[in-house]
Amino acid sequence: MTAVILTLVGMVTFIAILYNKLVRDRNRVDSAWSDIDVQLQRRHDLIPRLVTAVDQYAGYERSTLEAVITLRAEAVHLNSKGQLDQLGQKEEELSAGVLRLIAIAEDYPDLKASENFLQLQNDLVGTENYLQFARRFYNGSVRQLNTRVETVPSNFVATWFSFETREFFQKTSDDAANVPLVDLGSVE
Repeated sequence: MTAVILTLVGMVTFIAILYNKLVRDRNRVDSAWSDIDVQLQRRHDLIPRLVTAVDQYAGYERSTLEAVITLRAEAVHLNSKGQLDQLGQKEEELSAGVLRLIAIAEDYPDLKASENFLQLQNDLVGTENYLQFARRFYNGSVRQLNTRVETVPSNFVATWFSFETREFFQKTSDDAANVPLVDLGSVE
């Protein structure tokens, strides 16, 4: 009788430990997504200011400016819908558009020297750097949660308590290595 009780207590304890690990992993993923969301919002807030600054100097580059504005609107919409698979691709396109926008600014020395533009450029570069860090952390958290949800014995607990795998936040195409690098120059 004592052996049965000890076995049951041991099983309940083991299930509780696995459940707590799943909860911790799920909360880490949610927290990591919150960090990404904050940086995406910051980027989305900076882009109109950058577009306006470049537009004042390079009005004839209208197609690039409109493309960046459109990509930003699409990214905001996908983010609000929680469509991570499509959002990752759209954010990569938006990053490329912003880099093209900054490259246009290279042709305008007055704009490059503008304190407002330099601050916007610094803010955007800092946001992009933090966004890359947040994306790596989020994807690592998702990988850990998904592994726990899909492997034995924790997958039984995950099924019982309706834990689900999450999507990675990444570019959907395989050509990430082919993204052109743009020299943003040194800002002093």
